[in-house]
Amino acid sequence: MTPLRDDVSPMPASATLSARSGSRRRGVVGFFSALAVVGFAAAMVAPTGVALAEQPLAEGPESAYAAALTETQNLTVTVEGAEIAPIQRGTFSVYVTPKPTPTPTPSTASSGDSGSGSGGGGPLFYTGGGAPAEWMAAAGIAESDWGYVDYIVSRESGWNPNATNRSSGACGLVQALPCSKVPGNGYDPVDNLRWATGYATGRYGSWAGAHAFWTNNHWW
Repeated sequence: MTPLRDDVSPMPASATLSARSGSRRRGVVGFFSALAVVGFAAAMVAPTGVALAEQPLAEGPESAYAAALTETQNLTVTVEGAEIAPIQRGTFSVYVTPKPTPTPTPSTASSGDSGSGSGGGGPLFYTGGGAPAEWMAAAGIAESDWGYVDYIVSRESGWNPNATNRSSGACGLVQALPCSKVPGNGYDPVDNLRWATGYATGRYGSWAGAHAFWTNNHWW
């Protein structure tokens, strides 16, 4: 065993205080250095943490249905003692155009009647309508002769285009005899009057001469 040296002198008190003071400074500097590092690290990490944090959902725009629903009011109307009158509707009339009357089919005479110029299945009676003035004008008879014509025709047939003499077979307005002499149809008033004009002028010289003969003899 090595004996302790007695010549080792103890450390002075001033040196001890200086060493302690230096150790404290290093501790304080180290603390603030560590604190600065922690603060710097926190500053670097904080934005990322904020960005990663869950953000609240933004409220969307209110729909038209939701807005109308919130403004809807429940209204209850109660009428006491009020009489509800029925609705008066206007009337209207409907006019239906009548169907036209069909033109009658020309009837045929019996086998005892005289035939027309067709010579087939009996006479073709007239169904066209019209008036004496129209028929005389269409037949080319002068208006100055209309009085003579009217006198004779009124007594022969009464202005009936389908008049027929069953005994002789004379037909039409002027009772042409025979009926087959009339070009066209002896029952057609215009055809009958055209033939009568030729007969009056050819036999009596004019309608006036035919009228004079008829008044004296009651035939022509």
